[in-house]
Amino acid sequence: MSGPNDQLRTARERTPSRRAPGEHMSRAELADLICTWLWETTEIKYELDGHYVAKLERGAVRWPGAAYRSGLRHILKVASDNELGFFPPSGGAPVEPDAEPPSMVGHEDDLIKAGDESIALLSIAEESNVGELTVEQLQADIERIARSYLRTPTRHLFEKSRAIRDRAFALLAGNQSPGQSRDLYSAAGWAITLLAWMSVDLGRPDIAEGHTRTAWACADAADHDVLRGWIRATQHTAAFWQDDFARAAEYAEDGLRYASGTSRLFLASAGSADFARAGRTDKALELLQVAGELTVHQAASEPGGIFVCTPERAEGFWADTQLALGDARCTAAHADHSVDQFEAAPYAIRNVGSERMARLQQAKARLLLGELDGALEAVEPVLATQLEYRVRPLIHRLTEVAALTAPYGRSSKARTLRDRIADFTQAARSSRPPARSTREDQP
Repeated sequence: MSGPNDQLRTARERTPSRRAPGEHMSRAELADLICTWLWETTEIKYELDGHYVAKLERGAVRWPGAAYRSGLRHILKVASDNELGFFPPSGGAPVEPDAEPPSMVGHEDDLIKAGDESIALLSIAEESNVGELTVEQLQADIERIARSYLRTPTRHLFEKSRAIRDRAFALLAGNQSPGQSRDLYSAAGWAITLLAWMSVDLGRPDIAEGHTRTAWACADAADHDVLRGWIRATQHTAAFWQDDFARAAEYAEDGLRYASGTSRLFLASAGSADFARAGRTDKALELLQVAGELTVHQAASEPGGIFVCTPERAEGFWADTQLALGDARCTAAHADHSVDQFEAAPYAIRNVGSERMARLQQAKARLLLGELDGALEAVEPVLATQLEYRVRPLIHRLTEVAALTAPYGRSSKARTLRDRIADFTQAARSSRPPARSTREDQP
């Protein structure tokens, strides 16, 4: 789409000014109100100005960052981005960066270094066919990491995954049978996929993509479809948290060609949410039906933990799909059932990260249905999350919950919820050097 964004300009000009009675809202006033609202709801300082609003109205930027889209919807009182002339980009179109800072800190150098290392190993993954080792211990370590994630401090698990990756490639430099080589490539691929998943949670989905390319080469060398399925699931997740829902959906659909075990349920469920957010209702409902009809069992080679999709994890995605489709009641039904199943499962095998996200879907649905007390109840266990496990996607979702409290005005309960979310997110950022003020002013 090209040309001026007349829908945004019209929406602004039909909105009365709060400063000049009888006149419509100016670009500068709109920008100031958005910045004020974002500060009140997220306690993050933004520097939107009238010049950037002018760029939006000229059509120089067709898909601003998520925070600005949220502010524009709130101030201009519309329900969807489409009403303001904003549509998710497709193909290689540029995407405005998400302005929210990463939710965990102190890992930036390690994240970049590990990503560069995985990329450097790509040539070995594509060409090497030597090495000798029984990889039973490496596989056991991978399973332990996957099952311990978000229960054990991340830094230790990150370093352990990195060590497994490096050990597997070091062994591939020796002599071994083709079968042993495949086992080593499999171990390396799982370890690199773990690094990619952690990179997403630590706020660097761009680095995760570098990891997954090398992981894919490992999966090809191992001829391992279960690993391929979970790499596609990880690539979907990296694209999703960059607001590139069309690309996330492509990864999910392509992954279904390879997926076996429970990754098939993950990819169908996640893909339905991607298509819903991208405005493809037909495809969203199609994949939602596919996911609902699947009967899957964990594959022997799936490590478990984050690399297994249980019915309750899948239903959390179904709630997200219904939320994107605008059906708050179906969202609540799926989210409630998901949480009930999580609570019924033995704690030792519960995916606590997915459980927290399902609870936030509960909260969103309750807020949209006018049930503030229900939202407070849903959020309460999430706000008890220890600092170490306050990953970036969780922070992102919590700020969305805070934004949905806006219709409750000056309600003391809503204000308390916003304050508690602000305290939660601020604590997650407290050990990082102060972030620069954010500008979303790149076309």
